[in-house]
Amino acid sequence: MAQIFHRSTNTISKVTIYGAVFILGGLGYIIFAINQSPYYTDVNVARQQPVPFSHKHHVTDDGIDCRYCHTSVEKSAYAGVPTTHICMSCHSKLWLNSSMLEPVRLSYATDKSLEWTRVNAVPDFVYFDHSIHVNKGIGCTTCHGPIGEMPLTYRANTLYMRWCIDCHNHPERYVRPREDVFRADYVEPPDQLALGRRLVKEYKIKGPKQITDCYTCHR
Repeated sequence: MAQIFHRSTNTISKVTIYGAVFILGGLGYIIFAINQSPYYTDVNVARQQPVPFSHKHHVTDDGIDCRYCHTSVEKSAYAGVPTTHICMSCHSKLWLNSSMLEPVRLSYATDKSLEWTRVNAVPDFVYFDHSIHVNKGIGCTTCHGPIGEMPLTYRANTLYMRWCIDCHNHPERYVRPREDVFRADYVEPPDQLALGRRLVKEYKIKGPKQITDCYTCHR
């Protein structure tokens, strides 16, 4: 019987099959890389704002406490966006003629809120409570990164679920004394794990099984 397929067909078939595996693997890696990239996550990307607000200037240079502007962070799920009245408590006397602050003055005069662009936000199907975190010793910089060094605010972490789960599985790596929660210059001590384990007990932080339960964040 005459040979139907050329002898090279077997080789071509093998190369095609193995090639498809590598191609699919490569595509998977590319998708993963895009998923982790600033293009998709906005990590390290400063967002356009109505006024170029500098945390570095206000927090580090001027020593303004986070709670002065984010007034509800200790008692509410939301940290709160500062009202124009809070801005004008200083800027009614400082930088009166600055063109950069014209949107703030206009907002104050017209009683129309500035439309700030959210930098750190989780999807609508995720429940996040600022108050429970700060009262359990999780500092601002743990999630928001080196906020006191940001001339323009950017997202420091992906806020992906696996990033949250890592903290919920190992809170002792991140928890700090409550009096240091709002310190932008906080540096974890060499004995962080020992300190963290003690604070986990002192602050009555629940075990990983409980705080990684789906209902904790998806209600």
